[in-house]
Amino acid sequence: MTTLADDEQTLDIPHRLFLIKWPLSVGAFDMPLDIIGVGYGRTGTLSLKQALEILGYSDCYHMSEVVAHPEHSALWINAWKGDDPWEAIFDGYRATVDWPAVAFWPRLMNYYPKAKLILTTRDVESWYRSASNTIFKAMKEGMLSDEPTRRERVEMAKDIIVDGTFGGDLDDKATVLAAYQQNIDRIYNEVPKERLIIFDSAEGWDPLCEALGTPIPKVPYPRINTTEEFEQRWRGGDPRRGLRST
Repeated sequence: MTTLADDEQTLDIPHRLFLIKWPLSVGAFDMPLDIIGVGYGRTGTLSLKQALEILGYSDCYHMSEVVAHPEHSALWINAWKGDDPWEAIFDGYRATVDWPAVAFWPRLMNYYPKAKLILTTRDVESWYRSASNTIFKAMKEGMLSDEPTRRERVEMAKDIIVDGTFGGDLDDKATVLAAYQQNIDRIYNEVPKERLIIFDSAEGWDPLCEALGTPIPKVPYPRINTTEEFEQRWRGGDPRRGLRST
């Protein structure tokens, strides 16, 4: 056993460190995430990812990172089953937005108690149309893929997004929209006001920078991830290239 002293309190740590299960909250440790996005995909999350990186919160995790790091699919499945693989997933990241992480925001909020939570907003009907033409379409097509890496990513997303978030039927508009609103309601009810930032990407830099206490960049706020760009990225295109402004 190794004994560590800290303000007259001791912590006994077995020499087989890989057996240790860390607590849900690790505020006493220097953890990387400063920002947790809690808005669903297609609410401007990829634009927000790039914006946060411009502001210095680099790197920022996003579903596109799962395309770049296919080994993360298994880690997210483990998280869905109850594990907390956050240090492995977010190693080198200061922020996260979009799925899969958004499905875990209550756990992440506790695990990273100093992080700010950003709720990206969008008109609900506009969101549903966009999601149907991108995320939902990609789920349906991806389940038919013969490419193992893409298939694993889609199966992970199906477990977490299709079944876990929207009840298994993406064509059931009423259920999908109810889940969308329930997420927002839960955020307002459970996230402390001092940690929550409500953000509409249409408003650009000013409200985001004011909330984060950062200077306003001299470049335009990013406007990226059209339907066409989404399709290319989801099929395995480099998420760090070819992001034209829209």
